[in-house]
Amino acid sequence: MRIQPLSLQTNEDILHLLALQLASYRVEAELIGFDDIPPLKDGIQSIREADETFYGYYVQEENEAEEGKLVGAISFSREGCVVTICRMMVHPNFFRRGIARALLEHILQEQEHAGAQLFIVSTGTANAPAIQLYENFGFAAKRVFTVPPGVSLTTFERPTATR
Repeated sequence: MRIQPLSLQTNEDILHLLALQLASYRVEAELIGFDDIPPLKDGIQSIREADETFYGYYVQEENEAEEGKLVGAISFSREGCVVTICRMMVHPNFFRRGIARALLEHILQEQEHAGAQLFIVSTGTANAPAIQLYENFGFAAKRVFTVPPGVSLTTFERPTATR
């Protein structure tokens, strides 16, 4: 595994991320029963303009064809001591391999070291795998809200250990 910042300077870089994002968020759309989620509407320009920091997870040990392939990504924004996890994505062919866990752990450690005091993340209330991941990292549900009728999102928060 190799986790590193994504520069997203070229259209090609952004297209690799978008392909991953579409594959990942299609699964969430199925889980929550709603296919109109914002990550499925992104394009090159909206990614380029996103006020988020992106990190990617690259395959290193699979097979030669997969070597160096972007298979996971996370993004966050930071305002003062508060870090909001904006996106978490893993290609469905790489589910259940600890990629989301590694990405989340990387951001939590890096940002705690940089003085973050609170982490916030939202996901579809019906997205059991994401909820389990966040709860395993000490996130607690704080708010549930309905987006369109019948679809709800849950916001989770996690204070840092030093708070």
